[in-house]
Amino acid sequence: MHSPTRVRALLLGAGTAIAGLLLTTLSSTSSHAVDEDCRPDGLYQTPGVDVPYCSVYDTAGREKMGADHQRRVIGYFTGWRTGKNGEPAYLASDLPWDKITHINYAFAHIGSDHKLSVGTDSANNPATGMTWPGVAGAEMDPGYAYKGHFNLLNKFKKQHPDVKTLVSVGGWAETGGYFGDDGKRVSSGGFYAMATNADGSVNQAGIDTFADSAVTFIKKYGFNGVDIDYEYPTTMKDAGHPLDWPFANARRAGLVKGYAALMKTLREKLDRAGAQDGRHYLLTVAAPSSGYLLRGMETFQVQKYLDYVNIMSYDLHGAWNEYVGPNASLFDDGKDAELAAGGVYSTSQYGGIGYLNTDWAYHYFRGSMPAGRINIGLPYYTRGFKNVTGGTDGLWGKAPSTTCPAGSGLTKCGDGAVGIDNLWHDKDDNGKESPAGSNPMWHAKNLEKGVVGDYVTQYGFPSDTTLTGTYARKYDSTLVAPWLWNAEKKVFLSTEDEQSVAAKADYVVDQGIGGTMIWELAGDYDYNAAKGQYEMGDTLTTTMYEKFKSASPYGAKRSTIELPTEALDIDVSFGQFPLGDSNYPISPKLKITNNSTTTLPGGTEFQFDYGTSAPNNAKDQSGFGTTIIRSDHTGNNVGGLKGVYHRASLKLPGWQSLAPGASVELDFVYYLPVSTPSNWTVTLSGRTYALAGDLARGTTIGQPGTGSPSPSPSDTGTGSPSPSPSQPGGTCAPAAWTATTEYGGGTVVSHKSHTWKAKWWTKGEEPGTTGEWGVWQDLGAC
Repeated sequence: MHSPTRVRALLLGAGTAIAGLLLTTLSSTSSHAVDEDCRPDGLYQTPGVDVPYCSVYDTAGREKMGADHQRRVIGYFTGWRTGKNGEPAYLASDLPWDKITHINYAFAHIGSDHKLSVGTDSANNPATGMTWPGVAGAEMDPGYAYKGHFNLLNKFKKQHPDVKTLVSVGGWAETGGYFGDDGKRVSSGGFYAMATNADGSVNQAGIDTFADSAVTFIKKYGFNGVDIDYEYPTTMKDAGHPLDWPFANARRAGLVKGYAALMKTLREKLDRAGAQDGRHYLLTVAAPSSGYLLRGMETFQVQKYLDYVNIMSYDLHGAWNEYVGPNASLFDDGKDAELAAGGVYSTSQYGGIGYLNTDWAYHYFRGSMPAGRINIGLPYYTRGFKNVTGGTDGLWGKAPSTTCPAGSGLTKCGDGAVGIDNLWHDKDDNGKESPAGSNPMWHAKNLEKGVVGDYVTQYGFPSDTTLTGTYARKYDSTLVAPWLWNAEKKVFLSTEDEQSVAAKADYVVDQGIGGTMIWELAGDYDYNAAKGQYEMGDTLTTTMYEKFKSASPYGAKRSTIELPTEALDIDVSFGQFPLGDSNYPISPKLKITNNSTTTLPGGTEFQFDYGTSAPNNAKDQSGFGTTIIRSDHTGNNVGGLKGVYHRASLKLPGWQSLAPGASVELDFVYYLPVSTPSNWTVTLSGRTYALAGDLARGTTIGQPGTGSPSPSPSDTGTGSPSPSPSQPGGTCAPAAWTATTEYGGGTVVSHKSHTWKAKWWTKGEEPGTTGEWGVWQDLGAC
């Protein structure tokens, strides 16, 4: 994302990702009822802190954004379009303040001291020191001690108090380093060094330093929260910016743990600061949508710490490889050439599911989060190729090249469009144009219209520049993807316009999604009739605003079935993932830890949901009998996944009880990435409980045998749960043991206020006297 991103697609055998987060238990610390009522479903609350959720959320746990904003419209606003370099400026005064809900300022970075920074204060610092004399709307507010973009953002927030601002940290170019005041890149390690030590262990000291500085920073400059754009904490080798590989590759085994520790620490420090200030501070991330990257991020175990996640559901195809396809299609069409080449459509384990599209990425995160805590990304820029062969008007054709940008780390790549077809290009390590077909959407609209805008001279083109060939607009309604095709030049430019944005907005409304995230607002367009050309504007943003302003409230509940309100203190985690390319099929360890005070007997059933981003063929290889008891989607995903979850059931083997404090592990297997499985239940003594670690709204921690019975979750497909042999906390249900009775293996008896199960035939051996390896297994008190 965010300034050219190189996203790798997953190939057969390269695998996919599922992974493990140790679910934390609900804090038993009481908080004001009104604040707990406003806590979003599944959001972690720092123990002992009364977080003022109601300053941001309503009593249904939905974000308050103004009467005409039922869904989020989050726009990235970059600090480098200042106009000082001769190119068109895009300032805070140009933002469509009445059409958006959040602004992410891009970017702050992590300094060599591990602290959040935007560089040294000076008159040349765009964030805090620069001014724009004579530019209407860019007059500084004298009430602030700083100038620059931050001054203007706060000036306009006074006029639009419902709009929230966040400082975004990192980005493609500044994840593993930063640009110093002299404009040269400092390879400091950035996120990689701050969160993870060279030996792969968590760098908690660096994390604490950064988190403390982030709290200080947002208070000083009036931000509502922090957005983390870490590209990327994945175990996949050579992911992220090539200049970062010396730091990242050496730490791959520990990046996911470091990321989780970073998010937990940020959440807790922001919660404490918010409690002191009487306002809830937001914590969000820009998350990848690439199956390759997500496979190496395990089950993206940080979602519980986030107010919401912004999916970078773009850069799905581009000149990092030869496969010509849409930048940000909404759906799969079953014809993606890159996926077909990797055998994804033809390999049965994948279920025919194509995963390089927005809908797949949404369902990946929906597996662990309510729809309303997810926002899909839209690009206001193009990606494109030249010298395209094959395909239909270039779509699903090829454009191979062996001349790759210096510093890209690639020896084979795609033949990216250049020149007038690459207005917003970056430069490679030798200062040359990086071929990518990157243009603001307003320039793409002019190409479509056959117009050379008067701005081209500001980008180094002569005033007499002419266009070659015709840029014909094409549209695929299955993909929901427009593009421009120049048949004479064999140039393919993937675009967005009113039709595709309207369709994506309808999708957001229909799915109950929280909203959209835009990279970046300066790419939007309006038509200047007087000049006969498209220029910077807000046409696409207005299209979303109009769709969202009267929409129904977004989906605030994670589960699609009614879950029990009483929860047991049982932890479930997925961990010990093989690293990188070794993680296929996806094979973590599923660990169940009983933190309650009662032994879980053999046969205890657990149920959980996992997202339909993976097919319904998850299984275990440890005798726990994992079965899929309900599937919301089967078959391929052409035109979109039809449902949210697969619901799975597993049971402790008959011989495997789980005493208080004990854990058990089983080998688990998935075939496409999913985020952390959720909506867990456990059935014990005929009563079904939630699990505390799910952090569901309205649940309280209880103990087995207390309160009135809860029904099992509806629509599980399993019928009535099997009764447990004991009734902890009450009288002993099984018959009392006698010395003269013969007992077969599996028989359950009661003796001295405990229940016991015979492992094999026995007679005359008293329960409690045969030892750990003897015939009688203690199932706990009754």
